[in-house]
Amino acid sequence: MLSSFSMNHPRHPLSDIHPPRLTQAADGMPRRAFTVKEVEAMAAAGIILEDERFEMVGGEIVPMAAKGARNEWVKMELNAHFQRVKPDNLHVAPETTLRLDEYSFLEPDFCVFDRTGGPPQIDPTRVRLCVEVADSSLAYDLGRKIGIYAAYGIREVWVVSALTLVTRVHRRLGAVGYMDVAEIGPDGRLEPAFAPELAVTLADLGLTPSGDDTGTA
Repeated sequence: MLSSFSMNHPRHPLSDIHPPRLTQAADGMPRRAFTVKEVEAMAAAGIILEDERFEMVGGEIVPMAAKGARNEWVKMELNAHFQRVKPDNLHVAPETTLRLDEYSFLEPDFCVFDRTGGPPQIDPTRVRLCVEVADSSLAYDLGRKIGIYAAYGIREVWVVSALTLVTRVHRRLGAVGYMDVAEIGPDGRLEPAFAPELAVTLADLGLTPSGDDTGTA
């Protein structure tokens, strides 16, 4: 699936020439911080490929791992549930761009925020819940990315393991991050503190942990 960022820019002929190359920056060396506007310009010029999936953290472009079959299955079932039960005053946007500041944006798998008139404006102060569904990116989502969500005041974040269906729920922001962190298994009820209408039990959606099904991991 194309990221919402890349969908805003037309395909450029340069994007058919070479796949993107990745590199590791030298530790301790200064690096140039890009702004979101500069990256948008690179995408429009075809320097960044149309189908690249990435986030920006403090001016750095962070590539995102490809999604596996189980990841997509969990997201599809969650999306169907959220769209079915969401109240009229909320948006539940799958894989949308959450702009945090001039140098950073994230792309949560689901972003729940207040609905207002006109085009959606996803301001971090209006976000009620972000949901990440992770397999190979689980360590990153539970580590650095959670710290970013906390730093920008996102009130509640769920990180769902696509393999085990255990959800790490992060709530109650404090001086050093989330003060209330709990793990809830697939048979447990997940109820957002600021959007209780979206409550869900993963097992009730027909989802099973890896090893209990014949699907591809």
